[in-house]
Amino acid sequence: MKLKLLFYYLLFSIIGLQAQTKSTDTVNLLTGMTAKLDLNNTDLTATLTLTGPTDRWFALQIGSFANGQGMESGQDVVYYNGSTLIDAVHNGIGIAPTQDANDWTMLSNTVNGGTRTIIATRAFNTGNPNDYDFVYANPDIDFAFSRMSTASYTLAYHGANNKGYLLNVPFAFLGTDEIEQPKETTTISPNPVDNSFTITSNVGIRMVKIYDMYGKLVTTHYNPIGQVAVSDLSKGIYFIEITSIENLVSIKKVIKE
Repeated sequence: MKLKLLFYYLLFSIIGLQAQTKSTDTVNLLTGMTAKLDLNNTDLTATLTLTGPTDRWFALQIGSFANGQGMESGQDVVYYNGSTLIDAVHNGIGIAPTQDANDWTMLSNTVNGGTRTIIATRAFNTGNPNDYDFVYANPDIDFAFSRMSTASYTLAYHGANNKGYLLNVPFAFLGTDEIEQPKETTTISPNPVDNSFTITSNVGIRMVKIYDMYGKLVTTHYNPIGQVAVSDLSKGIYFIEITSIENLVSIKKVIKE
């Protein structure tokens, strides 16, 4: 029994150490426009939280570039077009960007007063040559941004006062203890479980990974709503890694009957 308990402790430690996230602060871009970027080294995904006005397009260029390279041909950019977040590539200054394969998944799109908040996620490396490849080891990220000067979603010249740069925006590493804080407000029931379990949490859930007692990944559920089915799993002990839309991670142990 002591050996098993030691094994469980080590398994929790291994999964916890892998659950590494680092984030920028929420940085102010223009009036009513902010950005925050989270990098999750566990599942190699980036999560962007972008705010802007509710009545016009707004855009964010992400990558590694110098001052004056906004809208430079080949730079990766996303913009809100009135209904969704568009993944695009710049064609040069004064030319509208070209929409490419949309590798961003929009998790939420909410409006509060005159501010729209978009949360979207994508893989570090999408395989698309037009997408910037996020590298977890990089200490910072560059932002260039713009928005339409009037209430319109038509891509057109935004004016000199509606654009800007934030270069070398630093990432801050979140250690395991910080990441796992939400586990106190995240519960799984029933436990032991037969056919399915329900996750109750005070934050939105983006992803659920189920590991067996040997640390092998068994299955992954994205954006789970309601019950998570486990009827096809064999009896035994499993570890549930729960990732919120803010990329906070908690780990639960369940018994499958």
